[in-house]
Amino acid sequence: MGWDDGGLAESLERKFHRPEAGLAVAGDSRISGYASLFGATDQGGDVVLPGAYGASLAALKARGGAVKMLWQHDPAQPIGVWDEVREDDRGLWVSGRLLPEVAKGREAAALIAAGAVDGLSIGYRTKRASKDAEGRRLLAEVELWEVSLVTFPMLMQARVAAKADTGAGLLEVLTRAFADARRELAAR
Repeated sequence: MGWDDGGLAESLERKFHRPEAGLAVAGDSRISGYASLFGATDQGGDVVLPGAYGASLAALKARGGAVKMLWQHDPAQPIGVWDEVREDDRGLWVSGRLLPEVAKGREAAALIAAGAVDGLSIGYRTKRASKDAEGRRLLAEVELWEVSLVTFPMLMQARVAAKADTGAGLLEVLTRAFADARRELAAR
């Protein structure tokens, strides 16, 4: 039986972004990058305005909540934790850890290190928006729910440089991921 969210997942919007500053993976499975850039028009014609995340992040903090780290926006596949989610003058910065104890977390680390996955995407609800003269939707306030690692980001003009520390931490994660994949194939 699947996870029932009462239709919440269908009502969330998603904004894909390939962070130009680089989605970096360190040896201990830490990842960081910009999940959203202010003022950039995405393929859907949306522009996130500075300050759009502020109220949502403050409300999450006040109630002890956290922005979730998911795999491809699937609420049944959390793959890590975001230790820091903040707005700065450039956009929405995230920094967190992939969990090597979770199979998808190990797979995500391997895919990022190989350059096969290099995007971030936000899952949110629009609270306030307007249209500009060019017909773009200007997102002034959004309720941020999650930031996912994704294959296809929406802001294609931004590029990611996936960096991997060749230290033991990442090598251990990759070794476990390959061992798990071998076991899965052998079981078929």
